[in-house]
Order: sequence, then structure tokens, then C-alpha cells
Amino acid sequence: MTNPPVLMPPLLAETSAEGVRTLTLNRPERLNAVNAALADALPAAIDAAAADDAVRAIVITGAGRGFCAGLDLAEPVALEGASRAERLDPLRWVGRWVLALAHCEKPVIAAINGAAAGAGFGLALACDLRIMAASARLTAGYVRRGLSPDAGVTWFLPRLVGHGRAADILLTGRDVEAAEAAQIGLVTRVEPDEQVLAAAHALATALAAGPPIALALTKRLLHESAEATLSAQLRSELTHIKQCFVSADVREALSAFQEKRVPQFRGR
Repeated sequence: MTNPPVLMPPLLAETSAEGVRTLTLNRPERLNAVNAALADALPAAIDAAAADDAVRAIVITGAGRGFCAGLDLAEPVALEGASRAERLDPLRWVGRWVLALAHCEKPVIAAINGAAAGAGFGLALACDLRIMAASARLTAGYVRRGLSPDAGVTWFLPRLVGHGRAADILLTGRDVEAAEAAQIGLVTRVEPDEQVLAAAHALATALAAGPPIALALTKRLLHESAEATLSAQLRSELTHIKQCFVSADVREALSAFQEKRVPQFRGR
């Protein structure tokens, strides 16, 4: 009698003592390509981390050799049996990833351990910071399949590298190797393959020790700045910094400076 196959969860979550939540896309046999289960699991996991005060920073990575190979073409989007709301939802699938990350006011780091293609490329771009393995590559690649981009790629990419470079990457569908990605500002830095996850965790741990309120409001300001006028942004900055000034974290920072010690931020 043949034993039934063991079903692995599409996403793994682990939290360190320092408050770093690591979300690992867990479909290594498919280079962590997106199927329905993963499309549901990731935004839920991001929302859960965002709502948990014990979590101070988030790392997203992939199991095995890949970061995320985009949509799993072996499991195409199936609308048969879907509700009307599901059929009409323009943000179904990877759009929810991007909104979950945009609304998450905790630092999110992509540890790009292998290929990030299509929606996986978009996932990496939607994170705040990106640490890339030296052998990894970023690939929009949509045009290779006769597709236009999704997953926020056309929103994030021009803002990171400029319109001209974004057009080159998207219209040709070419691969971007790690050295070029670092040179054009597409990733924060490049690390040896075996060190990329440790480097991401070290950065996340440092951010997790920072002031949660100030980090959250800084992310909020960065997000708002994309569509705000200068005057509106100045007003938002003043509003948010006033919130910081009345927090216990600012008092702790000043005390630590005077006492020549490392501050202990609590987010109060």
C-alpha cells in the first residue's frame, strides 16, 4: 500500500528572540513559484507579523535554490468554481502581497537567495531593503511569456532605478545579475551565497533594536511621498515627528545619550 504524499506548508514562519520574523516561501521543488496556497499564505503571514508587537522586523526568503520564480505555470489560475467577488477582484493573487507589504509599518528585508522572476521580482521590489546572493539573478521576464508586468513591478522599478533603466529591464525581459543590481541601486548590497540569509538577519536584528514608532512613521512618510506635494509632505513630516517627540522612545534615546549607553527602545 502506497503512503499518501506528505503535504508541506507553502510558507514557514519563525521568530527570533530579537523579534525578527523570518517568512520562508516553502515550495523549493518549484523554486517557490506562486500557487493558490502560497498566494493566500504570504499576505496573511505579513499581516500577522505586522499586527504582532513582538515582531520588530521581517525577513522574506525562499527555501532551496530559488527566491521566487513567479507564477507557477504548472498550476495556472483557475476561476472555475470561484465566486463572483473572486472573479472581479483586481488584486487577487500577488496584488495582495504588495498591499500587505505597503501597509506593513515594520522594516521588511528580502534575502534574495536565488532567482527572483516575475511576481518574485515584484515581491523583492516591494520590500524595503534587498540583500542579494552573488549568484542570484533578477528577471522581469514577462515579455518572454507574452505578458505585461504585475505585482507592482511597474510602480516600484522606475522609482528605484529611473524610467530609462526600468524600460530596458522590462521591455527586453533580460536577466539582471547581482553586480549590476547593486550598481544601479536595485539591491541594498550583494553577499556571498552562503552568507546572504545571515546578512539579512543581522540587518533585521539591528533594525529590530531600533525605535518602532519612528521606524513605522518613517515608512509611512516614504510611502506617502510617492504621491504627495512638497507642502503636503512637509506637513506630514511635522505631524509625525510631533508624535515621536511625545513617545517614551525619545526620552530613552536622550537618557541613553547622556548616560553613554545603548538605548533600549520599547515602542511606547
